[in-house]
Amino acid sequence: MNSVVTKHRDPVERAAANWGRHGFGDGPRLLASLSIIRVEDMIRTHNADVLQPLHLTHARHEALAVLFYSRGGQMKLSELGQKLLLHPTSITSTVDSLEKLGYVERVPHPSDRRATMARITPDGRQAIVTSSEAMRDNDYGLQALTEDEAQQLFGLLRKVRDAAGDIVDD
Repeated sequence: MNSVVTKHRDPVERAAANWGRHGFGDGPRLLASLSIIRVEDMIRTHNADVLQPLHLTHARHEALAVLFYSRGGQMKLSELGQKLLLHPTSITSTVDSLEKLGYVERVPHPSDRRATMARITPDGRQAIVTSSEAMRDNDYGLQALTEDEAQQLFGLLRKVRDAAGDIVDD
């Protein structure tokens, strides 16, 4: 009888071993970095399942969230693109798709005739509420962590973000 032996190997450890074999290093910082990238991809995939019924992608959800929390629920397209770090062509495409879904509407800027504003609609607000509640109910894709572990992870990643200048003092 032939038995198939399945060897479960961590893809992060396998990638680090490949890096090490080529002299690029394979220590704990590489393992941590690759793990962050891998988990981020897993969270996005997990959230995609929640966002898909609302026809939202990650980029569309982020744009809606920025508008949801913005003053008056609206923002110049150029400012929205800057906040999301998107090229003007990409923000136009994102707003186009949100507009087709009825989640956003374009309105003229009140004082600058050259500028166009994106404004979240009531349907857009409901989409953010629905999707955010679903992500919350699914522990934001981090079900494997206890509350204490999640807090520890946040603290470690905050330290990295702070060192990179991501946290700005008021």
